[in-house]
Amino acid sequence: MGVQHAYVTRWIGWPGMHLEPGPDRDELDQLLRQEGYVPVWFDEKTVDLYYNGYCNQVLWQLFHYVPLPLEARLSETRTMQAQWAAYQEANRRFAQAVVEEYDDGDLVWCHDYHVVLLPQMLKQLCPDMKLGFFIHTPFPSSEIYRTLPMREELLRGLLSADLIGFHTYDYARHFVSACTRILGLEGTPEGVEDSGQITRIAAFPIGIDPARFSQALDSEKVKFHIAELRKRFAGRKVMLGVDRLDMIKGIPQKLLAYEKFLDENPSWKDKVLLVQIAVPTRMDVPEYQQLRSLVHEIVGRINGKFGTLTHVPIHHLDRSLEFHELVALYAVTDVCLVTSLRDGMNLVSYEYVACQKQNSGVLILSEFAGAAQSLGAGALLVNPHNVIDITANIEDALTMSGSERKDRQRQNYMHVTTHTAQVWADTFVSELNDTHVEAQLRNMHIPPQLPLGKLVRRYKRSKKKVLILGYNATLTTSAEAPRRQKRQNDQIRSLTRVHPTVKDSIRKVCSDPNTVVCIFSGSEKSKLASAFGELPVWLAAENGCFMRPPRQEGQSDKEDEWIETIEASNMDWMESVQLVFDYFCERTPRSYVDRRETSMVWNYKYADPEFGRLQARDMLQHLWTGPISNAAVDIVQGGRSVEVRPVGISKGLAMERIFAYMAKDGGEADCVDFILCAGHFMGRDEDIFSYFERGGQLTEEDLLEMFEGDAHSLSSQALPHIESTASVNQMGSNTGLSALGSSAALSAHDWSPIPEEVPTPTAFLGPQDVKPPAGWKESHAKASMEGEGSKYIKLAQDGFWSCTVGRKRSKARYMLNNSTEVATMLHELATAAEQTSENAKRLEAGMENLRLENQALARAKPAIKEDV
Repeated sequence: MGVQHAYVTRWIGWPGMHLEPGPDRDELDQLLRQEGYVPVWFDEKTVDLYYNGYCNQVLWQLFHYVPLPLEARLSETRTMQAQWAAYQEANRRFAQAVVEEYDDGDLVWCHDYHVVLLPQMLKQLCPDMKLGFFIHTPFPSSEIYRTLPMREELLRGLLSADLIGFHTYDYARHFVSACTRILGLEGTPEGVEDSGQITRIAAFPIGIDPARFSQALDSEKVKFHIAELRKRFAGRKVMLGVDRLDMIKGIPQKLLAYEKFLDENPSWKDKVLLVQIAVPTRMDVPEYQQLRSLVHEIVGRINGKFGTLTHVPIHHLDRSLEFHELVALYAVTDVCLVTSLRDGMNLVSYEYVACQKQNSGVLILSEFAGAAQSLGAGALLVNPHNVIDITANIEDALTMSGSERKDRQRQNYMHVTTHTAQVWADTFVSELNDTHVEAQLRNMHIPPQLPLGKLVRRYKRSKKKVLILGYNATLTTSAEAPRRQKRQNDQIRSLTRVHPTVKDSIRKVCSDPNTVVCIFSGSEKSKLASAFGELPVWLAAENGCFMRPPRQEGQSDKEDEWIETIEASNMDWMESVQLVFDYFCERTPRSYVDRRETSMVWNYKYADPEFGRLQARDMLQHLWTGPISNAAVDIVQGGRSVEVRPVGISKGLAMERIFAYMAKDGGEADCVDFILCAGHFMGRDEDIFSYFERGGQLTEEDLLEMFEGDAHSLSSQALPHIESTASVNQMGSNTGLSALGSSAALSAHDWSPIPEEVPTPTAFLGPQDVKPPAGWKESHAKASMEGEGSKYIKLAQDGFWSCTVGRKRSKARYMLNNSTEVATMLHELATAAEQTSENAKRLEAGMENLRLENQALARAKPAIKEDV
């Protein structure tokens, strides 16, 4: 590999043989390590299940579009499970060997389908490792790949690498499509994105070392063989095929096309010769034995049909050649036939071109070989499944003019000598270094894991506490059985439920009269009420448009009073938007519409991802030019959804109103010294974090970001013909990511009260300027109570804890990975609340005992005086 000339390399892998532990293996191990090789030894059973089994019978076949074998008996299913277990174990041993040799700053480059799980294992052991992966085989289309058992595990294993390389763009595109359709991840121009983590995907066509062949051509040994071959083949055109005896190499198709050519052109039978070298591989496998018998049968038939006493049309060799023999054969060949049915790259074509500088031979190349995308300009591309096509190209190659042969050879030779193995390795390593630096820069914006112990200690010290919790993906978890892994494309609207321990934890936390809990959601009122209606918590539905104060003891569902926090005077747009959403719901299988009182959402997260994105783009154009062209509404485009809602709705603004109501109704916001805000919020709605970071107020910058967000980027990509001044906010935006340290460091006296007038957004949805809804500014000022809520928020620097759930790029200070970690956090807070309550009870009981003792002592004082 070319990289070894520029770097100190150490190869880690299986040595390809089995040796029992003992002196012989120790001696071989030492010799290999002296040469820079680190062997990983396996027992015979593991080798058979891992290498011969899962690698060759499953992965290799599927990656080359060979269907998996039909499992007719249960024992065959168990065999595949055993092969998978051996594959995992082998990858674990490779990972252990790599970590033992690894030093900080080293670059790790993993190769091929044998170690697909290795990147994930290595990243778990060394998260900062600079890790690249290259697949030397084709990568099948997603429709083929999805038939593979354990398909998700293999994709996840690969995606832990910083950079994944393929021979061609087609293979890279297939991989991205598989990640999108099977894992539901987002494909970007850079690669695949998973919760803010991007795995770079790129094409790096491999090459050869052409200087090695040029030097061989100048050697006396090769010149002697060339002269000998020219003398032997004098008067005939020589065609050459060099392949492994493999099912994907298309040897039978090549022979049949040659037979057809001789049959249709009898004048050529004495003038052309095909030399076919078929190197045997895996001859213990019945399928390969049948293939060899078939090839021998076709060769015998052609030689018997067209041969004479002085010559035969095919020279067939069931063996490999020495390097100098192969170079000489390349040099005297007039036409090289590469008819692979599927090939990752096929470097035989490169080697042939490198040896043809003087002869200008013609290359007939299968369009299903990766080399076709590199040498397609100078080669004759054929469909190996079309025997007629190969036959026609054989005739064209044999009768091609000398000038055309030279032009084609010149183009191919220029590519082969330019895109060498050294260039391939240097390009990949350079790209990996750049990718790792970019990943480190992105990781600077990833919040650290929430320090639970520190949070609990601060919670215990606080007197007045407020917990603000998101609902979806924060307090909910999948309703599927734990043993079944969640699939991206399961049934429409797969069920979710509140995490089993969450309700009990929240109830215990709320038992403390000095703790207020508020649950936020974009869902409708009924969903929140059914989930948490019986708990004494604040509920904020539809992004804060509706609020419900904590339920009092003995209060029924009918007595629940929901407060409308924003006046939506004109909702006429909802009917026309409903028609558009229903239309696209019918056109997009497995999509659905959620209609709420103040907004509507079209969700396509269970539809085909690529088709769903196209439909969403088309839907935006329909909405702009139709029902909302003059309506004061926002379009919020998420990863798998499109939401239409009135202007001015966000969780940050809603939080301001909620604190105002808390202060107005019961002084609950008074003297708050601890606030925990945790949730899986959209990028637009993360202004809720900014609200607390800046002392309970939203600045003009926050409002402009909230209302204008990604307007320019979305309008320029999805709607190029519409003016870019419109306010279209894209869900999941990461714009405005800033270091939280500067805002977190503000002390209480640095905060200024909320301004009397909240700045009005400067741009609203629509192809033309639309004025804010009447009374928007006044109603907002009224809801904020002229800063009644914000004046109670006087937090110390460690009093506010913001935590994003499941989003790696966020404005929050900390991060939790999923709802299970949220449930663990609430359980710890509930335990702390119980301990605090018990301590308070004991203190109260002690104070009561002391009071009674003092009273008894006071009553006893007169009697004591009389005695004295």
